[in-house]
Amino acid sequence: MSSTLFRTKKVEQSIRDTEEPEHALKKSLSALDLTVFGVGVIIGTGIFVLTGTVAKNNAGPAVALAFVVAGVVCALAALCYAEFASTVPVAGSAYTFSYASLGELPAWIIGWDLVLEFALGTAVVAVGWSGYIASLLDNAGWHLPDALSGRDGADGFGFDILAALLVLVLTGILVLGTKLSARVTSIVVAVKVTVVLVVIIAGAFFVKSGNYDPFIPKSQPVDAGGDLQAPLIQLMFGWAPSNFGVMGVFTAASVVFFAFIGFDVVATAAEETRNPQRDMPRGILGSLLICTTLYVAVSIVVTGMQKYTDLSITAPLADAFKATGHPWFAGFISFGAAVGLTTVCMILLLGQTRVFFAMSRDGLLPTFFSHVHPKFRTPHRPTILLGVIIAIVAGFTPLSELAELVNIGTLFAFVVVAIGVTILRRTRPDLPRAFRTPWVPVVPILSVLASLWLMLNLPTETWLRFGIWMVLGFVVYFLYGRSHSRLGRQEETRAAGTK
Repeated sequence: MSSTLFRTKKVEQSIRDTEEPEHALKKSLSALDLTVFGVGVIIGTGIFVLTGTVAKNNAGPAVALAFVVAGVVCALAALCYAEFASTVPVAGSAYTFSYASLGELPAWIIGWDLVLEFALGTAVVAVGWSGYIASLLDNAGWHLPDALSGRDGADGFGFDILAALLVLVLTGILVLGTKLSARVTSIVVAVKVTVVLVVIIAGAFFVKSGNYDPFIPKSQPVDAGGDLQAPLIQLMFGWAPSNFGVMGVFTAASVVFFAFIGFDVVATAAEETRNPQRDMPRGILGSLLICTTLYVAVSIVVTGMQKYTDLSITAPLADAFKATGHPWFAGFISFGAAVGLTTVCMILLLGQTRVFFAMSRDGLLPTFFSHVHPKFRTPHRPTILLGVIIAIVAGFTPLSELAELVNIGTLFAFVVVAIGVTILRRTRPDLPRAFRTPWVPVVPILSVLASLWLMLNLPTETWLRFGIWMVLGFVVYFLYGRSHSRLGRQEETRAAGTK
């Protein structure tokens, strides 16, 4: 039984599967498209919201260092992703990489994890987008009824119509084609980056050096009192993290890590890239470098404009300009945030549909979802299914408490990919690698340790929810996936032929 659970799918077989007409995706993306995708999904809620939260609660002006720490963790993982994506240019990202190196059951686990990560990420950002749009509509004198804005109306009913509509519109765009998605993303990303640059350049004129003192506020130990929201590291080692100080920077890094989620989505588009061996590393590493630089610059400017103790948690960038007597910039930033979050939703949704598509093509999910549209060459069936489900979830469910599940799911994927790179180097040294992760196994080991450290800084309640989802995944695999595995059926056919 163990041999079937850890059977690996050869890289050559994975690539041959992408050439079957009914399962083949259209190759239309360039290195620029991939970089735009990466920037489009990374710059979102994190830069517009989390900066104020972690500066006020964890790191003070040293929030810039927290972004650097989180960026380094992502860079270690990105080097591993770049090797895999250029060596195995197949849809599915970490799921496909795991199938080629660790085996079927680990691949299923990471695929199941990614489905949750991208679904919740899409829904959370859609709800955040809805809030920005509702605020802009209120400023214009148009007010949505409570029952249609996510708040409970007089009869107890509440549905976030804006969040649901956003997901459905983006679903339609993704069905029509990845290149169309790239064009829409390019326009929106241009607007979003312009807003960020305006914040950096204009805000620099209002910086006061006194706001940086102290740069790293003194440590204040946390007393969780047995609360499940305490980080797991506290329960495991009896050590309480700090709200500030040097350790506060690391705690802040585990929070702002949410701001970097998405660069791994670039890897899910490997199969739709014209020259993945060259362009995937450029897209993954280029987008991460651009976004980390912008994050650090914005956090330095904002904490210099306003004392970290006075920063707003809900809209720190906009409110910092209000505090300096420039409310016009605040409206401009709110508009940029609302526009920018649309690409985050779309690219997260794209990533999830590609993972779902890859799993169905392997038979671990119903093969009904593995056929592409005859005209648009997109996986229209899983895109429509998941789009409708996420629209309903975003409309009915307050997802703020589940957002941390996105963090733990991404970090878990990082761990698996880093381990997989090391294993595939040993088991398949003959594979042509257009990009090679440097200093293997040192970089993968550092990636695993850094990801685990940030995971331990997440609340225990997040670990419990993640564990429940994983248990459910095991049940689905053993009841359906294992017996319907395409690789398993091929092995049975070969075995019968030898007899």
